[in-house]
Amino acid sequence: MKKMNQYILLGVATVSLSFGATSCTDYLDKTPDSDVNPEMAFQNFTSFQGFVEESYNCIPNKESNYWCCTFNWGEDELMNTGGGDTHVTAHFDLGDYRNWYSNDQSYLHRSAGELSSTKVDKFSHSLEHAWYCIRKMNLGLENLDKMTNATQEEKNLIKGQLLFFRAWWHLEQMVWFGGLPYVDHAIAADGPFDLPRLSFQECAERCAEDFRAAADLLPDNWDNTAIGKKTLGKNDLRITKVCALAYMGKALLWAASPLNEIGAQTGASKNGKTYQYNAQLAGRAADALAEAIADIESGKSPYALAEYKYEDIYNHVADKNSISNYSDIFYTTGQSWKMPGGVEAVMRGPMPEINGSNWNFTKLWGPKVNNLVEHDAIIHMPTANYINYAYGMENGLPLDDPDSGFDPTHPFKNRDPRFYHDIMFDGFKFLNTTPSDADKPFQYLEMYTGGNMVPTGNPARSADGSRTGYFCQKLVPHQCNKYDGMYNWGGALQTYLPYLRVADIYLMYAEAGAAAGGASYKSSKCTHTAVDAINVLRDRVGAGHVADKFLSDKNKFMDEVRRERACELAFEGFRWNDLQRWLLLTEAPYNIKTRQEFHRVGNFDYAKDDPRDAEVSGWSETTIVERSFGTKHYLLPLKDDETFLYDEYPQNPGW
Repeated sequence: MKKMNQYILLGVATVSLSFGATSCTDYLDKTPDSDVNPEMAFQNFTSFQGFVEESYNCIPNKESNYWCCTFNWGEDELMNTGGGDTHVTAHFDLGDYRNWYSNDQSYLHRSAGELSSTKVDKFSHSLEHAWYCIRKMNLGLENLDKMTNATQEEKNLIKGQLLFFRAWWHLEQMVWFGGLPYVDHAIAADGPFDLPRLSFQECAERCAEDFRAAADLLPDNWDNTAIGKKTLGKNDLRITKVCALAYMGKALLWAASPLNEIGAQTGASKNGKTYQYNAQLAGRAADALAEAIADIESGKSPYALAEYKYEDIYNHVADKNSISNYSDIFYTTGQSWKMPGGVEAVMRGPMPEINGSNWNFTKLWGPKVNNLVEHDAIIHMPTANYINYAYGMENGLPLDDPDSGFDPTHPFKNRDPRFYHDIMFDGFKFLNTTPSDADKPFQYLEMYTGGNMVPTGNPARSADGSRTGYFCQKLVPHQCNKYDGMYNWGGALQTYLPYLRVADIYLMYAEAGAAAGGASYKSSKCTHTAVDAINVLRDRVGAGHVADKFLSDKNKFMDEVRRERACELAFEGFRWNDLQRWLLLTEAPYNIKTRQEFHRVGNFDYAKDDPRDAEVSGWSETTIVERSFGTKHYLLPLKDDETFLYDEYPQNPGW
């Protein structure tokens, strides 16, 4: 065995540099747990829960864990030139995955001097907390017998959270790096550390075991527990039975997926291997997810699908009779910086600081032309290829289906209702407040070829306009501009992207069912078939059901499940991992990013009429980026210094 680095041993006694409350220098002198007094810290629920809370605090904020963050690394998003070409997104387009650990602008990495498990600021957290938190959860599990001054309910709550977070931090790493050692005990500072890397499927089985045990110990609703009644109004972020069941299902579904069933390879879309799941694992995943759905639909849990009812879809004005709001999943405004998520968020990290979203996340989504959106010269923009794939027609059919009714002369008409919530397209009224004379040409977005918001004929717009012909307002509303000022203090705007929400549970159940048996597959744990789960989501937004012609062919139905996932979870940070596990990262058309080309026709009055009714000509796409990937790109590389720790912890293939 190679000699293990003493710094690692004294820091977290495991693989990665994960820091606690003390400084780097302090870690050379003592372990992070040396101040824990087991006789005091683990005696009762209050003190033990304080010990557990650190793992909640370590959950990174994907959107705002640094000044200008990036988290959409599939074919779904492109960034502007200039500021955007230094981000992780641009490096991933080049196949430069090593950038993940040399770039602070994603939640995967934080520079050593900034990472802290106890600080509450958003800049102190990343995925690199994982090994520290796993060790901490193991330490708690090994001291459960010291919890003598507690009820059985309190003991169950503590153990359930410890088991959940041990599995969760493993799984969060596995989706990026593949199978890992499953660390189920607190390793002493002097070792030994010789745990081998397990396969993803082996590691997922260990995760599933912990998630199942956690689900059996955790409540459906903390408000209904004796201890939770003491903290009413403050239990929203607590881990529940539904959360543990959903993550059990996710671990097993990811393990069943083609990447982890047959291994990384190219050509999967042509030879059909993108549909090669482990049916037995998929069936077990479906059962866990079905159990979660049954709990949600019974009303036992605090979760539900948010309503999609709008008086004004472009401005996200909810129907006055709505009791919940789809937009509230992603952001809140005018609600005293209320934590987003609403009734749909199942897994979130700690509450962001007041006004923290506005430095700088809310200023990264609209045009920088004439400084319309102030501050950093960074723009996240949706790709045309992704929009044309994910956002089909209102009748539920994909654009390229011969029966869809898609009309390339009226391409924005009768689209999936989520298109109008999520996307700013040609003619969209971007500035609600009357702008200055200099800015009046930009009040209604000109996204057509040669328009004032696109680079064609105006190269400067590649830095301050849209390279793709679209902007996105799903996560940040378009009123975040210098005229409407929603990102100013008075807007009380708060954003946060949940790690798990109810819609994702339905989507994972549909996929697991499709892999296990097809559209009609139904777990005994709930009342829905796989296709029912998709149609529940489409009913929510008013889109058509999955067409009958896709139901008899297992592969065609899987295609529709995947497309629904792409639409419902668009720009929420899941796309790279989905393409990865489906063996599609290397495959056309999932390896290109395009811009929408078209010209306006006639004298359509965008100030008076709905832009979805406008006529265009020359509807086509121009490729901007084509990724040249190989099998090694299906996993991120580990840091080289970690792979030198000991022989049983090798680097990922190709790196």
